[in-house]
Amino acid sequence: MNRRSFGLVGLLAATSLVLAACGGGTGDTASSAGGDTSLSSVKDAGQIIFGTEGTYKPFSFHEGGAGELTGYDVDVAKAVADKLGVKAKFEETQWDSMFAGLEAKRFDAVANQVSVNPTRQEKYELSTPYTVSHGVVVTLESNKDITSVAGLKGKTTAQSLTSNWYTLATESGAKVEAVEGWAQGVSLLKDGRVDAIVNDKLTFLDYQANTPDSGLKIAATTEESSDSSFAFRKGSTALNDAVNTALKDLAADGTLTSLSEKYFGEDFSK
Repeated sequence: MNRRSFGLVGLLAATSLVLAACGGGTGDTASSAGGDTSLSSVKDAGQIIFGTEGTYKPFSFHEGGAGELTGYDVDVAKAVADKLGVKAKFEETQWDSMFAGLEAKRFDAVANQVSVNPTRQEKYELSTPYTVSHGVVVTLESNKDITSVAGLKGKTTAQSLTSNWYTLATESGAKVEAVEGWAQGVSLLKDGRVDAIVNDKLTFLDYQANTPDSGLKIAATTEESSDSSFAFRKGSTALNDAVNTALKDLAADGTLTSLSEKYFGEDFSK
């Protein structure tokens, strides 16, 4: 939830010069000499800081609402940090301000089911996907009008304005009611204020598992997969490469499969 490579050498060089002038904190992408210090800064600090929501179950949430931060993305991030030989630290923020926080260097990476798309590939460094799923159109069980993605035309859906699902919904001809997340969208759907929600299948499966007799159903499934990755500031090539190596090792030793099955009951890591 699609990959393109961008050989914008001139743009990257200019970006490196700008970042070099900004100085360096944890995860700084360029030193005064113009080099990539993204990995060395993390190593020197002994920690990698991930931006995450903390309210996005089952990916990033607090157990029982106020317990320890946990979730699939959180556990994968911790496993990656362990492979890098550093600690994982998490900074919680709302999704709509997540990338602004990344660019402001509040954290080194985003661990929050960042969907791979051309715009993000151009603006950020994206890791190898660690979640591969499909999008679904969710409606009330009583809804007989929507049976495909095309059936969203003229209907109203509840979406976060910065998500891939917003783009899919609008491109399919739907009108969108802006929401902050899944829970708010479900509330609007059950109240009859929207006709559907377009979201990740994993989110729906977790909701169904924890909400028996929810009255909701999957009305349609998208054709293309939705791939989710860690996101880094543009130019953080060394850190991204190291994380990709860690993800490859975690896939090979079965860790990603185990974590996926823990949270979803099946393997969505590949």
